[in-house]
Amino acid sequence: MKTLLVGPDSPSRRALADALERRQYATTLMPSVHTLTRSDAESADLVVLCTPGAPATAWIEDMRTAGCTTLVLAVAPGASRKRIHALFSAGVDDCIVTMGDRSRLDVRLNAVEQYHAAPVHRTLSSDVSTATRAQAVVADVSRRALSETNLDVLMAYVAHVVPPLLGVDACKILEHEPTRHAFSLRAGAGWTGGYLGTVCIPERCNGTLSQAGYTLATDSPVVVSHPEDTSGFVFPSLLTEHGMQSGISVAIASSPEPFGVLGAHARTPRSYDDQAVFFLQSIANVLAGAVDQARTKRALQVSEANARAILETTVDGIITIDADGGIESFNEAAEDIFGYDAHEVMGKNVRILMPEPYREEHDNYLHRYHETGEQRIIGIGREVTGRRKDGSTFPMDLAVSEVQRHDRITFTGIVRDISERRRLEQEILSISEQERRRIGQDLHDGLGQMLTGTGLLHKNLADRLQREDHPMAEDAAEITDLIRDADRYARDLARGLTPIDLEASGLSEALRRLSDNAQRLFDVDCVFEETGTTLVHNSQAATHLYRITQEAVSNAVRHGEAARIRIILAGGPQQVRLRVHDNGTGFDQDRAQNGGMGLRIMQYRARIIGGSFDVSSTVGKGTTVTCTLPRTADTERTAPPKSTPVGPASPPSGCPI
Repeated sequence: MKTLLVGPDSPSRRALADALERRQYATTLMPSVHTLTRSDAESADLVVLCTPGAPATAWIEDMRTAGCTTLVLAVAPGASRKRIHALFSAGVDDCIVTMGDRSRLDVRLNAVEQYHAAPVHRTLSSDVSTATRAQAVVADVSRRALSETNLDVLMAYVAHVVPPLLGVDACKILEHEPTRHAFSLRAGAGWTGGYLGTVCIPERCNGTLSQAGYTLATDSPVVVSHPEDTSGFVFPSLLTEHGMQSGISVAIASSPEPFGVLGAHARTPRSYDDQAVFFLQSIANVLAGAVDQARTKRALQVSEANARAILETTVDGIITIDADGGIESFNEAAEDIFGYDAHEVMGKNVRILMPEPYREEHDNYLHRYHETGEQRIIGIGREVTGRRKDGSTFPMDLAVSEVQRHDRITFTGIVRDISERRRLEQEILSISEQERRRIGQDLHDGLGQMLTGTGLLHKNLADRLQREDHPMAEDAAEITDLIRDADRYARDLARGLTPIDLEASGLSEALRRLSDNAQRLFDVDCVFEETGTTLVHNSQAATHLYRITQEAVSNAVRHGEAARIRIILAGGPQQVRLRVHDNGTGFDQDRAQNGGMGLRIMQYRARIIGGSFDVSSTVGKGTTVTCTLPRTADTERTAPPKSTPVGPASPPSGCPI
């Protein structure tokens, strides 16, 4: 199409120039309508006015008065309803008041092309039947509605195209305002200036329904051929003040509530055939559809705005990924948590937010989920370890949900940094561990020494009674043995409370002593195996790994009735893994999902040190407890309180392991 793009340089003109170039229009740029002649306009297929002010309006009126039928498109971003009506009154064929994005602009230009291909303005002025012209107008209004024409623009166009087709003097589009029990003039043609948007038509006049109120109440077309044909309703002041004698009113029956009334009126009494009523009702139906579309779009925009506000103001990180793990959205809280700007991660695999070894395992997990539907995090939530941009790691709560959108699947993850919570929990456990060590030292240095001294004294007494062949000698010897057992038990308790001497042999030696003690006290086959580099530098981590092992061995003996227990400590460059396997009775995991107190404490200890915890068990085949500690979590935070090594370990809470 040969196009004249008129107006000074502006964002709107540049956007239109790009759009016209994409459509391969032969476009000529002109700075102002003052340099635009009638011959220029008549030689073009389309004139696009980017400065539709008063000079442009006057130019349009002059061109139409002179008989120029070239298509005129006015571009007036943010124009008011009165300005839109002024442009249509002057003779524009279409108006764009919201530029929108590139695709929206293309949709609007498509509608302009279709209008040019089947020009309604030529049909209206040609000698074709009224029915043909009516069909052309209905089709054109429908095309404009489907191309997302602004509702005010669409209604203004309807208000100006209806009167010439029906041969009436005015057209009105009334918007119903239920709270006011009235109607306002939303769009119209043929009315005195200043009425648009200000006139208020009551539903009732002196207790009797107005024509608009009656139309809405009956939900049927109302045809008036003469002022006396107003049984059941009265003419409102808008009609009487403009001398209207006849007309048609139809409801714009949008949902859930009707929008209002479309009316066409003449200043002379006249009849209206069924064809005219059907035409106006068809236009009203198209407007109802456009209103529904606009309401739905507005509700969607509000919903999206609310969702964006929630997304950007929540303290939790919200991340969405596609089925392959590619990041699709990354809110501000996620930026703060991970240290990345959104543009740095968009499109990249979400594993960049994970430390080893979980990074390499993530794709396999997604693949397994797509193949089997096995859920480990999705719909469940768990505590995991995240990796920041600077490489540091931190504990976080992660809840993942699956969203099915049309033919594709996305996953939404809600992330909360729980570093501070973990710090406080570690502080509490550290205090608890220090107290355990103090009690252990008191048992060893206080009660243990007293029992040792008492035992020695009593042994001397027993020996003396034995030499004297005293009748109480046998009882004294038995008391000596009991004191020796009490001394040994107290020392075992002390060793359990202070199990690890990091400055000496570390976690491995403590676990070896634990294994030996279990064999001695429980008469089970308990072995300790060590593979790779198993040195754990973090004293708190080492202590918690020991406690987990202690609890697992205790459970295997007390609840699993195991005869054989294997304690395996394996280390590599990425992680340290502790595993305790027994051949006991096992248990049904489906029926014991939450587990007992001991299991929950083991899980808690694993989370505290930034590790993962897993229990697998089969009835009749035993149980395996696994705790994996990434090397990134194995860094010394605080020096442990010094304690005196006291020999083989024993269990907490009086369990002598």
